[in-house]
Amino acid sequence: MQTKLIYFIRHGETKLNALGIRQGALGELTEKGRIQALTTAKRFPRETGSPEVIIASPYERTKETASIVAAELKMPIEYSDLLVERRNPSEIIGHSGTEKDIKKIVDLIDQSFHDDNYRYSDEENFTDLKERARKLLEYIKGRPEQRIFMITLGLFLKMVVSYMLLGEKLTASKYNALSYLNPIDNGGITICSYTVQEKSWFKKAKEEWKVVVWNDLIEAKE
Repeated sequence: MQTKLIYFIRHGETKLNALGIRQGALGELTEKGRIQALTTAKRFPRETGSPEVIIASPYERTKETASIVAAELKMPIEYSDLLVERRNPSEIIGHSGTEKDIKKIVDLIDQSFHDDNYRYSDEENFTDLKERARKLLEYIKGRPEQRIFMITLGLFLKMVVSYMLLGEKLTASKYNALSYLNPIDNGGITICSYTVQEKSWFKKAKEEWKVVVWNDLIEAKE
């Protein structure tokens, strides 16, 4: 039996997070966000048992978080587009979620029960995101490391974990309910395991994903 551990980290707080502004690929960390990233890194030993590789989204906020973690742990960084955040509709990027028109769009795509293929405009919709989550899990399976550090973003991390739990039974409505009820904080750690029981002449190989820890966070002190 072989088990991989995947340490998913949500990036540190950004200046736009603090203002409630919807982001695209850009968005640098606040001082609090940089402290969150360092606080998270210090929780991992540099000796045996530490993650073997850091893989991050190439977005500005995840790259900055990854650079802080990598410097502390003295590890190189790899980047993967599989870990980027869901692409928001162009109409809401750079706008506050408190704006009346923006709130309507956010409620429509994030908090309503709708068809799996519903698309407001040019965003990555539920079906797109579900497929990317599936691809990420396949990517993880193919990695040679047993302990993997992945730095990603909140909405996509929720999709990945939702897909782990429900697989192809996951629907947009179930995802929205899980997402709403399970917040994840900047700098929060979610640990998942992937176990393969090797096949033998009398039984097939058995694969199992588990969520071991959800949104574990030590409050960063500024």
